[in-house]
Amino acid sequence: MKRFDNERLMKIGELVITVKLMSLVFFAVAVFVEIPILVKDSYTLLKMNFSYVQYQTIIACVVLSLLFILLLFLAEYYKKRYNEKNLENKKYIVYDVTETVIFLLLDTLLILLSGANESPYKIIFFFIMISVTIQHGVKYGLIVSAASSAIVLAIDLIKAPVKPNTFFQIDLILVGSFLIVTWLVGYYRSVEAQYSSKMSNLANRDDLTGLYSHGYFQSALSNMINQAESNGKPISLLFIDIDYFKYFNDLYGHQIGDEVLKEIGARISSHLKPSHIAARYGGEEFTVIMYDTAEADAVRFAETIRKDIEKTFDKKYNEVKKITVSIGIGCYPTKAKNKDELIKCADDALYRAKSFHRNRVETFQSVLEELKSDIVEEDDMSIINSMKTLIGVINSKDKYTYRHIERVVVYCGIIADALKINDKDKKILKYGAYLHDIGKINIPEEILNKKMPLTKEEWDMLKQHPAYGVDIVSPVKSLVDSIPIILHHHERYDGGGYPTGLAGEQIPYLARVLTVADCFDAMTSNRPYSIARSVEDAIGELIACSSTQFDPEIVEAFVGVLRDNNNIF
Repeated sequence: MKRFDNERLMKIGELVITVKLMSLVFFAVAVFVEIPILVKDSYTLLKMNFSYVQYQTIIACVVLSLLFILLLFLAEYYKKRYNEKNLENKKYIVYDVTETVIFLLLDTLLILLSGANESPYKIIFFFIMISVTIQHGVKYGLIVSAASSAIVLAIDLIKAPVKPNTFFQIDLILVGSFLIVTWLVGYYRSVEAQYSSKMSNLANRDDLTGLYSHGYFQSALSNMINQAESNGKPISLLFIDIDYFKYFNDLYGHQIGDEVLKEIGARISSHLKPSHIAARYGGEEFTVIMYDTAEADAVRFAETIRKDIEKTFDKKYNEVKKITVSIGIGCYPTKAKNKDELIKCADDALYRAKSFHRNRVETFQSVLEELKSDIVEEDDMSIINSMKTLIGVINSKDKYTYRHIERVVVYCGIIADALKINDKDKKILKYGAYLHDIGKINIPEEILNKKMPLTKEEWDMLKQHPAYGVDIVSPVKSLVDSIPIILHHHERYDGGGYPTGLAGEQIPYLARVLTVADCFDAMTSNRPYSIARSVEDAIGELIACSSTQFDPEIVEAFVGVLRDNNNIF
């Protein structure tokens, strides 16, 4: 909508320029006619005698040349002006006042030189009055109209002080016309501005919630990023999504669902500060832009909204799970360097919140960014950037793999804490968990997303992904300790796994940890060829396969955490 507002302002600017140029053309015509009349004795220029017509022609050429130069100046000035972000800049106000005064003085001079009270050019004041009214509104237009009227009537009184003053009486009608025309133009301008504002508001606002629209959000975020870039302020972006809302709509219907959306929009609005912008991003998803807000403050704000919404719907709609929201937070410039990265960070953080029990606030966390901080060699940094691109490709090919990786990293951290693994090995495990499926970049998309059982040839191809992953990771010296995890995370404790058939203690310990986390997430997630199982079913499967597929010590530790924190999982 901002683009259309700018176009509208440009059109108004073009109209103002046109009126002012018409005024200058009228002025030039008057000069063309009047100056030769004033020079009654001779028409001499640079010691050359000219006829009346020649003299008029020279004056016309000079005046028209000056007008053309002025036209170029005005066109360039207003083009630059209406592309300026801050149209209320004080320098423009000073320019407008100065320009108006100059036009009034020129018009007054023309009238005085062309017969004063008898001048036929008094209507030239219409141009400046109309242009000021179009540009600044009826209030300023009436001020200029009053000044013009005072000039005309003052000339009449000074030039013909005797009574009755015929010119004064006639000019009273002209002055009345000044005021009426100015008011009519100003009234039309006011009505146009009001309707334009209403249309802009309709386009910028979501009808249901009253929050800003998706389009306005995109424009506002771009402007805020530009502003933050110039003054070094942080921006936090919240993505807010209603948990299980599709199920709620199916049960209660979209009309009740709309009431919930409206109420949540109101709850979000009630917590906003002047520097915040809230919008309905789409469907059941909302967003809040928080200018000059660091991540820690954004987390506290998000928690306030989450708790308020949970409390608001605590006693309602008991047939379904409570109406709650999950919130993801991205931050500029600490976690993202531009608008697109900031939106992706907030979206990834939201997915993280929804992946773990929902009704929670999560900030964006990037294992690769953490890895970059540990890297010393420049060559390793370029490879890590390439890996980031590869993971993005995997995301586009296979949404399950991308989201699965995020959850497995968290599960590995939980198991590592339960087993009291040292910080160095926890970091190695985290990097291995994050990159364990990167080799799937070489697996065709139709195999990754196939809903039917894989053929033997397809299965053999899929089993190559650990080796492919090692090929990708091995050039990075900082990841050398994670290579065994990536290569052996599909080995079985009884030796029946792949790619090398290692068994028991032969399998690297951290790879055994990843195997448990990997399989637990696979069992509790919807996949192209299977439906998610409950946590209790997954626990039963872990126990049943202990000592055959999984290391029993690791299973025991993880199951203990799952049962102690069942409400989280």
